[in-house]
Amino acid sequence: MNSALRSRTTEFEQLRKRIISCELCPRLRTYCQQVAQAKKRAYKDFEYWGKPVPGFGDPDSCLLVLGLAPAAHGGNRTGRMFTGDGSGEWLVRALHMFGFANKESSLTRDDGLILKDTYLTATVRCAPPANKPSRLEIENCSSFLAEELNLLEHVKVVLALGKVAFDAYLRHAPPDGFMQRPTFRHGAAYRLGKESPLLVVSYHPSRQNTQTRRLSWEAWKGIFQTIHGVIA
Repeated sequence: MNSALRSRTTEFEQLRKRIISCELCPRLRTYCQQVAQAKKRAYKDFEYWGKPVPGFGDPDSCLLVLGLAPAAHGGNRTGRMFTGDGSGEWLVRALHMFGFANKESSLTRDDGLILKDTYLTATVRCAPPANKPSRLEIENCSSFLAEELNLLEHVKVVLALGKVAFDAYLRHAPPDGFMQRPTFRHGAAYRLGKESPLLVVSYHPSRQNTQTRRLSWEAWKGIFQTIHGVIA
């Protein structure tokens, strides 16, 4: 490991610790702790994480995946982004299919999953009630995303999952040279500036979208075909 990567790895670890200890949003902290105590029947024997969830992946990543927030019984339970829920199943299955992960499932934070050239994060680091964080809660988390964007020096593609993530990324990477603000549209891809990563837009792979077929598996694979074409 070269000195620059070693330094960034240390900075990521320091950021991880700050995220885990964050107490800025009382509503979210209370909700996550209540969920962790009450538990879902299917996970009654599982020790819930119940804390803010840090990003996960390769500090030298070419692909950044930005979602909404950890799921109450997913990341809030397992302590890892896109782990232990339906969204994680879809995401990691696709990442594995296109060579960005060593396995096709994401079940627990110690399951041996290794991401290649990929970093997973979210707009908000605590599970919000009804999956709806407030504007203030999004703002409170924004410095964490800004720091990740600064540390991830080699990103070529940003995949924004859902409009909240799309808007959050645009706040940190405003378009340079666009006559109009990019609009959220599944399958769209925007180059916000000459040196900017390609911003790829998708519906979030939540069960609300996948079970209703708003997001089909074929359409989801198409997103990763676009990404693979840029990174490969």
